[in-house]
Amino acid sequence: MTVKIGEAAPDFQLTANKGEKVGLSDYKGKNVVLYFYPKDMTPGCTTQACDFRDKHDQFSDLNTVILGVSTDPVARHEKFIDKYDLPFLLLADEDHEVCELYDVWKLKKNFGKEYMGIERSTFVIDTEGKLAQEWRKVKVAGHVEEALQFIKENLS
Repeated sequence: MTVKIGEAAPDFQLTANKGEKVGLSDYKGKNVVLYFYPKDMTPGCTTQACDFRDKHDQFSDLNTVILGVSTDPVARHEKFIDKYDLPFLLLADEDHEVCELYDVWKLKKNFGKEYMGIERSTFVIDTEGKLAQEWRKVKVAGHVEEALQFIKENLS
């Protein structure tokens, strides 16, 4: 399934840190930054999470919540959150169902090996639950600022 800008973003329900179930529809009336990342505790993913952490208040001021998604289990998310003091929820998509809904579960290549994994991607969903913007094959440097700027200019 491919998500299209201007259409309803696919709803889902995943387990977040502390074991709570979280769905996209829980945030109706708020903007949502839904970002998919490969793995907790890796250099690029840590930088991205800390960039979102450092801008968290600015996103909150724009009526925006941040949700991170990876295939890591909840216990690993909790260690990641504790280690880097992350103020937002990380969701466990261990069966990569939501990753497939958003078409970010891709064949990847690294050092000649092929495997399935998450293509780093970010989706901005507006207060009505519609996809407002997407970035695929995200490069970490400057990305969080770009997402924040998009929300400031288009959704505030």
